[in-house]
Amino acid sequence: MKTYLFQRAGKVRPQPRFPGRGFPPGRPGNRIWPWASLAVVLVSACACSAETAVQQVLGLSAEAPEFIECRAISPTEIAFRFSLPVAVSSLRFEPDLEVDSVDGGELVTVTLREPLSGGNRFVADILVSDEGGNTLNVLAPFRSRNDEMPSLVINEVRTEYSKPRVEFVELKTLTAGNLGGIRLFLAQTGTEEPFYEFPPAHAAAGEYIVVHLRSLDPNSVNETADTGATPYTKENEAWPEARDFWIPDTKKHLAKKAGMVYLLDQDDGVLDALMWSESADPWWADEKLAAGAEFLFSKGAWANSRGEIPGPADAVSSAYTTATRSISRDEAAQDTDGPADWYITAASSATPGKKNSTKKYQP
Repeated sequence: MKTYLFQRAGKVRPQPRFPGRGFPPGRPGNRIWPWASLAVVLVSACACSAETAVQQVLGLSAEAPEFIECRAISPTEIAFRFSLPVAVSSLRFEPDLEVDSVDGGELVTVTLREPLSGGNRFVADILVSDEGGNTLNVLAPFRSRNDEMPSLVINEVRTEYSKPRVEFVELKTLTAGNLGGIRLFLAQTGTEEPFYEFPPAHAAAGEYIVVHLRSLDPNSVNETADTGATPYTKENEAWPEARDFWIPDTKKHLAKKAGMVYLLDQDDGVLDALMWSESADPWWADEKLAAGAEFLFSKGAWANSRGEIPGPADAVSSAYTTATRSISRDEAAQDTDGPADWYITAASSATPGKKNSTKKYQP
């Protein structure tokens, strides 16, 4: 594993890792600087990963730099944003990456010698300092830049659980592309961190992709090119013609009462969104859903006739959903980013991994 030590801006010098001079990803806290008089451990969100970045600040000044985000801005460039101008003292990546140059400042840009394939996970261990003598060490997970994401839509959602039928979010690709780095958010679990981030997987146009929100089958595997397919059973609903991904727990994450799901690319652009509510109340009872509605409105991702932040009355009605009656997109209709695109299927007509049933529930 290479560590790059920096003597002058833009010059890099690979060095072996010395005992006691660093810490591996996931084990912060054993870095020692004899000149430091203060140590504070902070946790901050990394903009391009479902994980968090760990910061360790040591120094003498009251105003220390803070890590804001990391982002792969091209196949050969990784950007680290700080609150103050900084100089890089050392840098390493896990897995190893060959570094060509580093520019300091509030935005630290690292240029790699070779382009990275899209959507792969890395962790950066970066040590920086400012003019006031403060030193900041950050462990920042990120995914490599993916400029080949497919055009896709949310196609079907099951909000209710009845064993063995688990909740799911189904996507449909409109064009071919690499899923790596696409982030799935469930607003009811929070808008700060994605609920799921896709690994690299090349999908063809017209594929159905199912994210199963519980894992009851021990044989379930995320279906990338390297893993093969989950063996189909009637209980797991992992149809051979679909691509399946699994959330490794058994908790409840969706509810018919109200919810939102949306997809973001690596630049925080909304690829698609869906919101639903059992009631037509004027506003969201859950603060997280209110925050989700405000975010989707700011991105122009959900339409209403008033040009205002959408409330429950502007969402798809989920009053009649069950474990066998899903919220389904009308695949034959034009996408309008609003409730008119959706309907509740008839009983026993949920179709995870398949073309949506055209049988609609009639109250």
